[in-house]
Amino acid sequence: MSHLVLLCGPAGAGKSTHARRWAADGYAVASVDELAWAAGHPAVHPLPDDVAREVADTLRSRVATLLDAGRDVVVDSSFWSRASRDEYRALGSAHGADVLVVHVDTPRDVALARVAARAATHPHDVVLAPETAAAFHDGFEVPTPDEGPLRVVPGC
Repeated sequence: MSHLVLLCGPAGAGKSTHARRWAADGYAVASVDELAWAAGHPAVHPLPDDVAREVADTLRSRVATLLDAGRDVVVDSSFWSRASRDEYRALGSAHGADVLVVHVDTPRDVALARVAARAATHPHDVVLAPETAAAFHDGFEVPTPDEGPLRVVPGC
């Protein structure tokens, strides 16, 4: 059985750092920021709606393909809403994977300071206007154990 790990947290939480740790353990990484960067969109968000949909479709397809190949996968995305996590839990289940949500829990001031220091130099250096970063953080729906398997880890 494949494993699907959904890293969730607002911008600046440390999800990409955690994704690299899972990758070191053999997991394939599927990253929304890497897909946007590879498609020619700079690390400045939010993306235009049509681009965001295209990237989201590509991410879902990549995850499904990796799971069908028997790979363990870690998804580096905000999964800001329970609905987005539910969608990927269903995707994982449909492809026979065991799904775990990992909430990267980082204090608001730390996450916002990290975002403020970004310069769009690589895919994981996504620039957000301060008010957008704050709105994303404040709008994040913290996962709860009633959603299914959940692990909470500190931001790094």
